[in-house]
Amino acid sequence: MIVPKTEYIPVVLLTSDDYDEMEEKVADMTDNIKVFKQNSIRIETGKGAIYVDPFEMEEASHDAAFILITHDHYDHFSPGSIEKVATGDTVLVVPEKMEKKAGEVAGFVGRIVTVKPGITKEIDNLEFETVPAYNILKPFHPKSAEWVGYILRVDGKRIYIAGDTDATKEAKAVKCDVALVPVGGTYTMDAKKAAELVNTICPEVAIPVHYGGIVGSPRDGETFASLVKSPTRVELRRFDN
Repeated sequence: MIVPKTEYIPVVLLTSDDYDEMEEKVADMTDNIKVFKQNSIRIETGKGAIYVDPFEMEEASHDAAFILITHDHYDHFSPGSIEKVATGDTVLVVPEKMEKKAGEVAGFVGRIVTVKPGITKEIDNLEFETVPAYNILKPFHPKSAEWVGYILRVDGKRIYIAGDTDATKEAKAVKCDVALVPVGGTYTMDAKKAAELVNTICPEVAIPVHYGGIVGSPRDGETFASLVKSPTRVELRRFDN
């Protein structure tokens, strides 16, 4: 008679203090992220400030180490806001098909780098990946435009800024710790579709963007939060200042 080998799986019991510590670590992960209007985002890092799609910026901070643009619509590529945050050393990253349009702000930045969807790149020690950002049935963001979202590797974490997109197959394949996703509908996912995407990719933290201004309602963030499943934590950061 052969007796099957017994395997013992260690069980770790977490105390309330352990859970508090985990919550603090998750909060620390996003303390460096500010969300402004639309998809306008600032991330403070050891490599300097990273801006994504700066739009209607109130302060002329002139502190951007990097500016990443997802596509050329006016509320994402705003020369006036780029001028406010850029310095003579800023690296501006844009989709390849935006190269000519990006020339409008060449005098505000140090250099311009173009990218295509689905690549991994390192610029001045900033590592990031690009993810195709497009509509599946709507005409506003065609896949052929080759616009992008970004996954930034910051302090050991992967931060996904989806850009103006639907819940595409590429978005559903993203692996990240923090996800900033549009929820306003009309031109992008609505709150329900965005929650479905987040429930698929399961980041530690999800932050809704692109709502309550030009498109969508302020309530869209709350709707999104109510539909996102544990263990993902939702943070409503609309119009941080």
